[in-house]
Amino acid sequence: MTLHLQANPVNAGHYENFPVASILLPGRLRPAVRAIYAFARTADDFADEGEHAVEWRLARLSEYHAHLDALERGETVDHPVFQALAPHIRAHALPYSLFHDLLSAFEQDCTKTRYAHFGEVMDYCRRSANPIGRLLLKLYGDEDEKHQAWSDGICSALQLINFLQDVAEDDRKGRIYLPQDEMAKFGISERQISEGRVDALWQQFMKGQIDRARRMLQAGAPLGRALKGRIGLEMRLIILGGERILHQLHDSRGDIFHHRPRLAWKDAASMLWRALAPARKRAPGGTSCGSGGCRH
Repeated sequence: MTLHLQANPVNAGHYENFPVASILLPGRLRPAVRAIYAFARTADDFADEGEHAVEWRLARLSEYHAHLDALERGETVDHPVFQALAPHIRAHALPYSLFHDLLSAFEQDCTKTRYAHFGEVMDYCRRSANPIGRLLLKLYGDEDEKHQAWSDGICSALQLINFLQDVAEDDRKGRIYLPQDEMAKFGISERQISEGRVDALWQQFMKGQIDRARRMLQAGAPLGRALKGRIGLEMRLIILGGERILHQLHDSRGDIFHHRPRLAWKDAASMLWRALAPARKRAPGGTSCGSGGCRH
């Protein structure tokens, strides 16, 4: 599973929420975003889709590593994804390490299906989610270290939100991204997840997961005000999309089995209004998003 950056507020699902040539982004950046998307989407498919054996999936991802290495050596790669990506890597000096980090997370999805503690989850987020935000900042020409830290917080929070709303779907694929030690603390078993059973302990467990993701999202929210123009508007919409999903998760008391969060057109309208005038609007559930970010 990989990060669903919510560019189109009404999209739901897999990697389609990545900001693919969003109308909010400057036209000069859209080809680069499309190329990064194609890389991430096809690599993610190797790890997450189809019925191929693990060995086949890892071999395909290894080939992607090799293609990146070839580009870094200045060689030509005869692969459409990398032919499209190469000029943007050169033009924007995109770090190859971030692409390798993404591939590392995809490889992990092929072999690791349980996470012992939150530190392991965050290590996965560092490679599956944070590189996307850092690549986008690089496209924007933003080298500010504080902005990168805020971006990491936002991207990791969005990844955690995806984990929470996709618990049932991931379980069907044999994966559980929830920290095993925290599940044990609340007596949450894998069987309970498979049965979709929501009891008081599950609700308490999910409340803690939701609150932590919200705190992380809020910590990075100042980035939405720090970035100017249409890029800043795009970032504020991304943040508001994650915030709205968290609100729905909270309202359902964590019952993602029967009430999986989804963003509708009415959410899009509200989010756009707030993104355009963030200092004047309070978020659902008592959260305000002003110049200092989102807070309760």
